[in-house]
Amino acid sequence: MAWMPRTYVDARVSVALTGTVLRYIGITPLFPLVLALYYGEDPLPFVAASVVMVGGGALLERMRGDDGELGNREAFLLVSLAWLLVPLAGTVPYLVAGTGTVGHPVNAMFESMSGFTTTGATVLGQISIDRHGHAMLMWRQLTQWLGGMGILVLMVAILPQLSVGGAQVMNQEAPGISLEKLTPRIQETARALWRIYAGFTVLAVAVYYALHLVDVAPNMGLYNAVAHALTTLPTGGFSPEARSIEAFSPAVQWTVMPFMLVAGTNFALFWYVFRGEPRRLVDNTEFRSYLLAVAGFGAVVSALLFLGVGLAETPLNVDVIPGNVEDALRQGLFQVIAIVTTTGYASMDVNAWDPSAQTILLFAYFLGGSAGSAAGSIKIVRWVVAKRAITRSLFTSVHPDAIVPIRLEGKPVDEGTIRDVLVFVLIFLGLFALSTMLLYLDSLRTPDVSLSGLEAMSVAIATLGNIGPGFGIVGPMNSFRLFSDAGKLYMVFLMWIGRLEVLSVLVILTPSFWQR
Repeated sequence: MAWMPRTYVDARVSVALTGTVLRYIGITPLFPLVLALYYGEDPLPFVAASVVMVGGGALLERMRGDDGELGNREAFLLVSLAWLLVPLAGTVPYLVAGTGTVGHPVNAMFESMSGFTTTGATVLGQISIDRHGHAMLMWRQLTQWLGGMGILVLMVAILPQLSVGGAQVMNQEAPGISLEKLTPRIQETARALWRIYAGFTVLAVAVYYALHLVDVAPNMGLYNAVAHALTTLPTGGFSPEARSIEAFSPAVQWTVMPFMLVAGTNFALFWYVFRGEPRRLVDNTEFRSYLLAVAGFGAVVSALLFLGVGLAETPLNVDVIPGNVEDALRQGLFQVIAIVTTTGYASMDVNAWDPSAQTILLFAYFLGGSAGSAAGSIKIVRWVVAKRAITRSLFTSVHPDAIVPIRLEGKPVDEGTIRDVLVFVLIFLGLFALSTMLLYLDSLRTPDVSLSGLEAMSVAIATLGNIGPGFGIVGPMNSFRLFSDAGKLYMVFLMWIGRLEVLSVLVILTPSFWQR
């Protein structure tokens, strides 16, 4: 196309394929549309969303030239564009309905980006969430499910035109160090991952609803079972209930925990399990480290709650009774699993905890689940590699002639990968520190927003790490509504780059990306 300047990136290919992605995503509002008709609610927001997505996608598709190819640079651009334009189109139902907080354009973009990136941060408070119907709340849930395994992994699975460059696309979108190719064809790998993801989602629906049928969870009807399954497996955390999982019985809370753990596990390992190789799961270094981290943090937090040390002097509720083992274990483990897996559900308001328990939980925000899972944040495998790199550096300081490769699962890790891991961790922590400062400064000029240092840190890591709730005014029973529009747009940026592992977005902002 003549209007685009000539560079060493064929932007036409990226834009056109983004249009294709948008056009296919335009089918998904039909699900809440059916619900709207069933519950007697307004179907127009979902009709409009489908029209905008399909129509807009078709227009973008026309920009592709006859000779365009999807190379590595085009894959970077495609991934960044798709994860920006799909959430933008996802605001249409909120804006057309014009109801409540999300009727405002900035709030709509915040909610949509939080949904598709499976962050779970919300501008809907306990009162405003009840103003929305079943269909609109289900749209929120659905956006998280679509984003969990990756909208472009889904596109690679169903679109033949993405099969050639699918490996580059999935490597830029998939969380972790690198994508494990499970089958000879990348399209079959994408399909395998989505089948596992969908299968666990169906299982979660069945198990959640079964609790209702045996009368241990009266309010976990079919609607809530579907809604929560759609946000458990993508580690999303949205809930139609204003008080998240606290609204349900202890039986539900215990049941949600293993599904969150599954969602934070590398889905490729389940592929091996289902093929009769369960040892691949239990022998996996990252998986064992992941469970150890959850057990360690969970034990410390549960002990504090059991002793009453971790509770504020005037607790906001009585969800934890000091000295009650079941209470302490359930609440401590649930919150740790929800944060480590970046699901962001809550079984109680952590604002009822004192700073000691909150600070321990804040460290868990930086862990993340496994590579190849739906979880966000830094990821366990990066911490494993970083720890071994530090250990090796100390050893070679004493033994300078020693050659000590870093191994994972018995295989040496490429030195370039080790460098990339350390660079990622450094950039992530630097961006977290910068964002903490910027969001804290923004709060000083915003009425009704007063952040402590701990709360400002929780806001930054909750959005950059795609985790969801923080502490204080952004606690799990509160919302991000009171922040300024500028602050919320900055958090939209953090959620966007956090979902794409930071570097995938930052690289397209460098001049060298567009040059030879």
